[in-house]
Amino acid sequence: MQITAELVKELRERTGAGMMDCKKSLQEADGDIEAAIEAMRKSGMAKAAKKAGRIAAEGRIQIKQNPETGETVILEVNSETDFVAKDENFGNFVERVADCVLAQKPADVESLMAQDVDGQTLEELRIQLVTKIGENISVRRFRVFKPQGTLGQYLHGNRIGVLVDLNGGDEELARDIAMHIAGYHMPPVSISEEDVPEEMIGKEKAIFEAQAEESGKPAEIIEKMVSGKVRKFVQEVSLLTQPFIKDPDQTIGQLLNSAGATVNSFCRYQLGEGLEKRSDNFADEVMSQARGE
Repeated sequence: MQITAELVKELRERTGAGMMDCKKSLQEADGDIEAAIEAMRKSGMAKAAKKAGRIAAEGRIQIKQNPETGETVILEVNSETDFVAKDENFGNFVERVADCVLAQKPADVESLMAQDVDGQTLEELRIQLVTKIGENISVRRFRVFKPQGTLGQYLHGNRIGVLVDLNGGDEELARDIAMHIAGYHMPPVSISEEDVPEEMIGKEKAIFEAQAEESGKPAEIIEKMVSGKVRKFVQEVSLLTQPFIKDPDQTIGQLLNSAGATVNSFCRYQLGEGLEKRSDNFADEVMSQARGE
């Protein structure tokens, strides 16, 4: 039987599942929409789809290294609550995601979720976990480091993770730099001042100009004020010009110079950054679960 777009749309509206999942289910059911719905309910796909729109901003930052190649992945997997993030089933899923990234080197999250793991795709395993745990689970992002030099890593609980690749230096220095990037009050966005994105500088400059204009000072004074603030901002978000968190009397650049080292690259993930947080209270959550939502 031909699977029409109208049939896929109807199944999607009735189950809340994704378009490709609906098409696949209809193909397996020979176009019988009721049979497709029943199969999706049995597999938990329909239930998981209903939870897909729920906010998932908790979870875990994970770092894992391939001991043979040195390749290291940093990734973020989200859940709705911190309670589930500590669950053993969730932890096992995060480990499988990390292993899959290191083994398959997918280009992005979409291709990652399509990877086969013991006869099932990672997306199918995610759906099963959502059905079992009762919360929305999502794999948000990952990055693989193939270190050119010395790789430093630092994990603050499961909420902030940093990887940094150095030329020169040793493992202690690399870890110190990673710890600084994780803990400094102004997370660096670039290695040097020259690398700070122009778009970011422009946005900050516009804010400074608006603030300065309220002072009523002459234009030439305002220009100097804004220029000074922009220079300070660029220094604050550049790794090399930040005061070292363990010794504020020297900058990261000075620390690296004394060791004859340079930074090739770094990555900092903070759990849930940029995501909307859940606002429902515990009583609402209990009632929601009691109703089976």
